[in-house]
Amino acid sequence: MAVYAVGHKVPDSDSIVGAIALAHLKNQIGEDVIPSRLGEPSPETQFILDKFGYEAPLLKMSYAGDSLYIVDHSDVALAPDDVDQATLLGIVDHHKLGDLTSGTPLECWIRPVGCSNTVIKMMYDFHNVEIPKDIAGMMLCAILSDTVVFKSPTCTTADIRCVEVLAEIAGIEDYKALGMEMFEVKSAVLGTPMRDLVMRDFKNFNMNGNKIGIGQLEVLDLAIFDEMKPDLEAEIAKLRDEEGQHAVFLLLTDIMKEGSELLIIGDEALAEKAFGHTPVEGKIWLEGVLSRKKQVVPPLEKALA
Repeated sequence: MAVYAVGHKVPDSDSIVGAIALAHLKNQIGEDVIPSRLGEPSPETQFILDKFGYEAPLLKMSYAGDSLYIVDHSDVALAPDDVDQATLLGIVDHHKLGDLTSGTPLECWIRPVGCSNTVIKMMYDFHNVEIPKDIAGMMLCAILSDTVVFKSPTCTTADIRCVEVLAEIAGIEDYKALGMEMFEVKSAVLGTPMRDLVMRDFKNFNMNGNKIGIGQLEVLDLAIFDEMKPDLEAEIAKLRDEEGQHAVFLLLTDIMKEGSELLIIGDEALAEKAFGHTPVEGKIWLEGVLSRKKQVVPPLEKALA
């Protein structure tokens, strides 16, 4: 029976790098684990892979009959479609506990930190396994991405300390400059098909029986979206028609201004109840909101409770 490490659907840098880093760790302690992915790398993730000389993990959508380590999520909606036909060996995550279950005992490393790769760094320390230079560099980039170069409210002292140690291992002197270089890649959205942009970092959530879709695009200057917003709104409306969500939200996040504009398709009253602002033409500005995990999902879940 093959064993895989895999992140969530529509994988971000944390999911793909996390699968690579976790598989390497497991291989070093005597388990034969293959890193895999549930989708194509984003431009940012491809930048990270290219910079450190790594191929993207195996693209594999079906895991029936296999064994799995799940990375960067614990929700059925984000897992492989046939996860119930796989043997779950472990979960490594930094989100709230989701609805994945197992029929056998499993290993769980879940910590309230800014990135799954911070947790994986702790696992390397626990097992006293040395992190290769290239993997350390990728892990550092994943943490910088998830914590928005330490600006996100999800960032903890553990994330910062892990980046500092990983930078030493990887030989990176100015990791903040590297983080900004990554966000410049993220900000290069012109000419990209609308569906690709919407799905670049998109997740569906089950909130009290309601399917809620939330995407996020992080850029250095929100003005880049000025002429694109009508097309983005039309695309998330089309997505909702196709997938049947109760509502679809798209966060346009300005990491320099440290805030997000929320585009709303569906239940505008839900957004008003969750965030305390009345939508204007299907939009709300959310001052200080950078994190979907900590600042968007919880108020929506509370509003739907």
